[in-house]
Amino acid sequence: MTGWQLLTTAWDWDGSVVAGCALVAAGYLAAARFRLDRPALIFLGGVASVLLALVSPLDPLSDHYLFSAHMLQHVVLDMAAPALFVAGVSADLARRMLRVPLLERAERVLGHPAPAWLLGAGTLWLWHVPALYDATLASEGIHIFEHLTFLVTGTMFWWPVFHPLEERRLATGPALFYLSLGAVSNSLLGILFSLASTPFYRGYVHVDDELGALSLIRERWGLSPIDDQRLGGALMWVLGGVIFLWAILVVVARWYREPEEGTQLSESLPGARSET
Repeated sequence: MTGWQLLTTAWDWDGSVVAGCALVAAGYLAAARFRLDRPALIFLGGVASVLLALVSPLDPLSDHYLFSAHMLQHVVLDMAAPALFVAGVSADLARRMLRVPLLERAERVLGHPAPAWLLGAGTLWLWHVPALYDATLASEGIHIFEHLTFLVTGTMFWWPVFHPLEERRLATGPALFYLSLGAVSNSLLGILFSLASTPFYRGYVHVDDELGALSLIRERWGLSPIDDQRLGGALMWVLGGVIFLWAILVVVARWYREPEEGTQLSESLPGARSET
């Protein structure tokens, strides 16, 4: 098998994945009153990224061959897609959703920075415990549950920082501290894999060569199990670091704009005097 053959033939349009993504997209559009505005396009971009991560060759590579492919998939499911989901919720949609008492109570608890951070960071660490990780490779049901927890807790993690309602967002200082702790946690996990001298997971040492791609990976690409694990660790902390850096820059830019917006508002009030 060649790399091109792998890229073009290893797609798996699993019905449950396609249906799940379609239902999420349809539910969002119905809640947003079928407005295809900027937030809607951002949210749908998150849905598309999840679909791509789960039906493209990235999925069988991560399931059977490459820890590094799995880490790239996890970056999408745990960080990138949830950030797009939160950014895709407009203030108007958030206000209408929070008028429902049950949703408002759940948001107050689950959207609080402490549980959001602990569940977001803790879920990532928990699923990389070797016994649990190997279980996801052996059981499709456990693997699906893992992906769902990444999407849910990842969305919770970003919610306090990028809350659609400005008055409920973390202030600049706490937001930067929150994100910095998240970046450190993610980096430590990635560095742990990058510095390891032995493979942690049996599934990538004793490979079930379902696609007939093992010789391509081991011989042509030159990826041994330990090299693959180190590459996966590097992808986790480098790509994750880029996402956290982006989030920090967004928070700083938001803070930088605040005085200007406040000045413009004060100048627009009745009785404000203009200097000559």
